[in-house]
Amino acid sequence: MSIHLRADRALFRFSGPEAHRLLNDVLTGIIPERDDGLAHWWALLSPQGKILAEGLAIWRDEAIWTDVHVGAADDFLKRMRMYKLRAKVEIEDCRESHRMGFSTGAIEGAHQDKRGAVILGWQVIASLAEAETWSSGDLAFQKDRIAAGILIQGNDFPANDAFAHDIGMDLLDGIDFVKGCYVGQEVVSRMKHRGTARRRPVIISGIEGDAGQPVLAGDREAGTIGQVVDGKAVAIVRLDRIAAPTAVTVGGKPVRIELPSWANYGFGGPEGEE
Repeated sequence: MSIHLRADRALFRFSGPEAHRLLNDVLTGIIPERDDGLAHWWALLSPQGKILAEGLAIWRDEAIWTDVHVGAADDFLKRMRMYKLRAKVEIEDCRESHRMGFSTGAIEGAHQDKRGAVILGWQVIASLAEAETWSSGDLAFQKDRIAAGILIQGNDFPANDAFAHDIGMDLLDGIDFVKGCYVGQEVVSRMKHRGTARRRPVIISGIEGDAGQPVLAGDREAGTIGQVVDGKAVAIVRLDRIAAPTAVTVGGKPVRIELPSWANYGFGGPEGEE
């Protein structure tokens, strides 16, 4: 089974008796306390509820490993050191020593990337020397996650731009609604209980061009497409502006827009505030 390098991911290792407590009190997701074979999705939010970084949490070698997009790595490390204060936690920057990879099948030591009903293969962590044998491209991962309607910060949207609900984290186990407070929790809770999430992920096919193009519903902008692979991308759109899904265009050309299989929302609805 081949492993594909995810070269744009930066790894950090959290160890010590209060490592779980620190991450659990700061990040949105379920943070593992033991090796359960899973890679758990999470986000680091601003106090206003915007996503500053997102990634997976894996228990391995008596520590919790997290990955973030390389563009968010420095800020993530700075913030986690700030939140650490005097906690008994060691934070190791593993950007120069380890790499993350992706496998379409189960292999020894890998962790299943399961987000709600979506399984995005298996994530692998290895030393630089071990990763030298991996395939250099991550196209397999990008195709799978775009087909499933999964957005990634750095590839599809910038830091401090989207809410957790905007990328479906509330529906894909990226938020632990049982645990206590974490940074940005008040905003997440308010959106959940008021049902105010109007921006949601959709899958768009038939695209010509690159990421960043606006999605137009008639002559009104409804959102922006993310990373494009083989003419397909995931976009965060205003659902209330998509009254006619067959009349959506990107770059002046008609495209196909569809909801992810896991979506519990639909197009249309009353117009709301930005």
